[in-house]
Amino acid sequence: MKTVRTTALSLIIALPMLALAGCTSEPAGNTNVNAAASPAASASPSPVARNTAPVTLPVLDALFSDDAFKQELKTKLELTEVQVAQLQKISGDEVARLRELNAEDQVGGQTEQADSQAEKSRERAVEAIRGAIGEQKATDLFAFAHTYWINGGSQAEAGATKSNDQNANALPAAPNSIPKDTRIVVNIPAYRMDVFKDGSLLKSYKIGIGYPEFPLPTGLRKAQSIIFNPTWTPPDEPWVAKMKNISVGEKVAAGSKLNPLGPIKIPIGLPSLIHGGKSPAKLGTFASHGCVGLTTSQIMDFTKLLAQVAGSDISEAALKSYFAEKDKTKTVKLDRAVPVELRYETIVVEDGKLHIYRDVYDQDTNTEENLRAVLSANGVNLDELKEDERAQVMEALTAMSRNSVGGAKPASSPLAAASPVTTKDKKAEVAKAKKPIGKNQKEVVIEIAALSGKGYPAAMNLDTGSGKPAALAVAAKPAL
Repeated sequence: MKTVRTTALSLIIALPMLALAGCTSEPAGNTNVNAAASPAASASPSPVARNTAPVTLPVLDALFSDDAFKQELKTKLELTEVQVAQLQKISGDEVARLRELNAEDQVGGQTEQADSQAEKSRERAVEAIRGAIGEQKATDLFAFAHTYWINGGSQAEAGATKSNDQNANALPAAPNSIPKDTRIVVNIPAYRMDVFKDGSLLKSYKIGIGYPEFPLPTGLRKAQSIIFNPTWTPPDEPWVAKMKNISVGEKVAAGSKLNPLGPIKIPIGLPSLIHGGKSPAKLGTFASHGCVGLTTSQIMDFTKLLAQVAGSDISEAALKSYFAEKDKTKTVKLDRAVPVELRYETIVVEDGKLHIYRDVYDQDTNTEENLRAVLSANGVNLDELKEDERAQVMEALTAMSRNSVGGAKPASSPLAAASPVTTKDKKAEVAKAKKPIGKNQKEVVIEIAALSGKGYPAAMNLDTGSGKPAALAVAAKPAL
């Protein structure tokens, strides 16, 4: 690749994914953009996936469906109507080529052919964009598109509280940070959403997340309104064509069984939502096109709690009135915007235990460097752990990392081999450390004595979407 292309191409990620989604705001918000963030490059890497996601070719194409984005380009980049239309055609044509080749459906570079075709499309798009608006404005375009996406679009900017803090939309600097304010925290690989009020965890929800080709973004968003009985306009995407009784561009009515949004959607910035309509089987797995998915009972419960922490209590009578006419959409603005923090943390110290989650979006976060950062934040040094503890930890990192295929092989960990066996109990510990981790296992929980009493809080009143009381649901959770 030529050096002159480096700057622009670095903003168009190497593995483009589908951009338009069915669980996003309408009309322009009816798009979904791939923005799974890559780990920030620094001397001390953080286990949190940061807001460093490059703009993909499909992302750019999706943004051009947002009228506010196009208007901003005209104003801030001083582009003409003709130039904006030309850019939209360039991105649209290349994404169309990817769709024909099915290259954008490939996740994680699964085939060399897909990577090659994607690379050619990127190069054509970048060169065509440069030819249309020049080198400098092309660079400005990609930078602006990145900022616009990370901030959740113009909707988020318009409703955000004015602040001189340039990091207002950044994730916390420390791993496993415990909020001290009122906010929603979503940890994507943990399939978990928490509601905090004034630093206290009130309730937790098991959630469904975006498919790998439609990943949830990371960053700090805001929930500013609740939309009851939402309609849905299917986007022009291949996955929509596979749906029965659904036509691209034809609005699906509120209350319709064909509407995937369920009875309530909560916009959290372009293009993502928190919404209902999911079956319990979809929780704890891939379930949406770039949104946080809940069951109908969960979204009803979450809506009341969200309104409460936002100072906008919604009475049962009001809820009944909203749903009395299921075909009528009703938008309720919250008295206070509630921050929604979208995290990607695969290594978490929680309630005295170390949790290592599968790297579901291949962000390469299960590394020793990130492990050390998490342990250090909790006052623990990896090198000072017991040998059997280190053996289990390193085994889990390998098995749950992006490069792992199936379960980890016990002999692959030199630390496991170095653990001396002196007692019957020690033999049991080593056997446990060497037990292969299942290829479909989503989480490994490791007891570490030095972490006792430390870390992020355990789930509170966990709503699993099963309809069972929280205490029973938690008790039924299998040990990993």
